[in-house]
Amino acid sequence: MLKIYGSPMSSAGRCYWMLEELGLNYEVMPLDMRNKEHKSEAFMQLNPNGKVPVLVDGEFVIWESMAITNYLAKKHKSPLAAQTPEEEGHVMQWSFWALAEFQVPAVNWLIQQVFVPAEHRNQQVIDDAKKAMPRLLTVLDKGLEGKNYLVNNRFSLADLNVASVLNIVTALGYDTSSYANIQRWAKAYADRPAFQKVAAMRKQ
Repeated sequence: MLKIYGSPMSSAGRCYWMLEELGLNYEVMPLDMRNKEHKSEAFMQLNPNGKVPVLVDGEFVIWESMAITNYLAKKHKSPLAAQTPEEEGHVMQWSFWALAEFQVPAVNWLIQQVFVPAEHRNQQVIDDAKKAMPRLLTVLDKGLEGKNYLVNNRFSLADLNVASVLNIVTALGYDTSSYANIQRWAKAYADRPAFQKVAAMRKQ
């Protein structure tokens, strides 16, 4: 059985979403982050970075959340995977954009807002993240103009990977109501049973 390390609340969330889209059985492996078990010698054998997520598929071990979602989609011949070189290019384009551009300020804000005690919080980091949002959300909104999804008008890895970042931003309370295309897109993916199952996991 597949084994996954990392909470649905972490960047592993997109991996859980992919696993649920595929309907695969998997085992959630306990990992005590508070006691730095992710820095233990045993875990570092799986991921020398000492970070989650990690997926173990038999003898095969893979880390980095977007690498995991791509691996799962391709191995199990999911319709979420790219079907042509052109689709592959655009799926990677949006996924890399999400990771390199969109996720950086979102996660910086998340860390300060959620994990750093109020007395040590760096408000400038939060302010800078909020200032970056209009530009980034405009890119995404324009990318959805006239279509339901980011690549070839069907739900794909591009949507899953980018939506995982948007969910951080909206969970932090950022108002995206002025971005009509994003609103429509977010409603569509939020209606997916796999998304709803992972959302319920986060509330537990």
